[in-house]
Amino acid sequence: MSICLTAFYHNGSEIPKEKSGTICCMSKKKTLLTGFAIFTGLIILAVIVWNIPGIQERYGWRLDFARAYVRGVINPVKPLPTPRVVYAASFPTGTPQSTPVLTQEVDVLTPTSSSSPAPTPTITPTPTPLPPQVLLPEPEYVKQDINNCGPATLAMALKFYGWKGAQEDIAKEVKPMRDDRNVNVEELAQYVLHNVGWLRLQYRVGGNIDRLRQFIAAGIPVMIEETFMMEESYWPNDDRWAGHYLLLTGYDDEQKIFIAQDSFVSPNLRVGYSDLDKNWQSFNRVYIVLYYPEQEDTVKAILGEDWDLDKNRMNALKQAQHETQQEPSNAFAWFNLGTNLVYFDRYHEAAQAYDQARKIGLPQRMLRYQFGPFMAYFHDFRIDELMALTEYALKITPNSEEAMLWRGWGLYRLGKREEAYKMFLKALGEHPGYADAQYAIQYVTQN
Repeated sequence: MSICLTAFYHNGSEIPKEKSGTICCMSKKKTLLTGFAIFTGLIILAVIVWNIPGIQERYGWRLDFARAYVRGVINPVKPLPTPRVVYAASFPTGTPQSTPVLTQEVDVLTPTSSSSPAPTPTITPTPTPLPPQVLLPEPEYVKQDINNCGPATLAMALKFYGWKGAQEDIAKEVKPMRDDRNVNVEELAQYVLHNVGWLRLQYRVGGNIDRLRQFIAAGIPVMIEETFMMEESYWPNDDRWAGHYLLLTGYDDEQKIFIAQDSFVSPNLRVGYSDLDKNWQSFNRVYIVLYYPEQEDTVKAILGEDWDLDKNRMNALKQAQHETQQEPSNAFAWFNLGTNLVYFDRYHEAAQAYDQARKIGLPQRMLRYQFGPFMAYFHDFRIDELMALTEYALKITPNSEEAMLWRGWGLYRLGKREEAYKMFLKALGEHPGYADAQYAIQYVTQN
């Protein structure tokens, strides 16, 4: 039976069957064309709506969420891989000379039973006791755009000093691609150096609660990077761990709380001393201070010997070593130990520390924010570990230019020059102007 209704001439005679079939086909074709036109129109309308100012800012994270969840369903996310069986590192002929000997050598990985734990760094005392409570003027609150806590928090810190810009001004320079999920401390520092020359900036690691209180009491707010637990899972079995910036603008010793400007949660968030220190440890207790040039003597006095970058890192290394001895099952303590060893080019020891952190277990997104393991395994010639970690990092964060960069160096070390070159180009595509990728491309081209 024909799916088309039987048609009749005006005089009542039936249309011949072959003509009925022709009209039926024409009707099908017209329906298909109409459907295609409607579908195309909906796509065009969606593109137009998507580009209306404010729509991407309001709903873009939902699209990001959907894409990540679908990837997680198709290719389930497992825990960050543990190290393979570790053999003695083999160094091919022509490798760089051994790492330099430090003036303050620390026996980091093999403490003897008679050795006492390395003390935590001492702080240069301030001339007068700190007030029990300080609340700095509240800067204009900035609600972050998607994946933009770094630029948004820096914008608030700058606004404290009267800066008139917006988070978008910072973001377009430090993360040209809106989907870039990480802005590190060095990138934020470079923005201030090149664009806000009337302010000074220092960042250090290995901080503590007293150091934060000292700066706030001196009228200087402090930015920190810390752990943030997300409310939603972006894929099945998501551990929900992420990195986040806070701007600290006050403290209260009686309640043992800081007042923080949180670009994602709210202004004037109350954060307990112990909770902050626990969350802060995962990022080597890094902190950033901005200040007027005339405040530099105050900043130097508060930092004491940590004003010197090498001494600051040595103190942070000792602090991390102490914490690995006090809490041997604390993965962040071992990770920080590795990161501080990388600073001194002690890559073999750093790789051992990262091994221990991985054995204990690290968050799924750890390598979205911190890249010391890539450097350590590359320089320690453990390319299998480097390739395993960069593969995992790109599964978690497919557009991570840092993971692409170090995967490229791994490919280069394996003799796959063409693949390495393509990976460097891909990294540059994800972050236009990425200096490390530009250097890598130039190096591979000329060597």
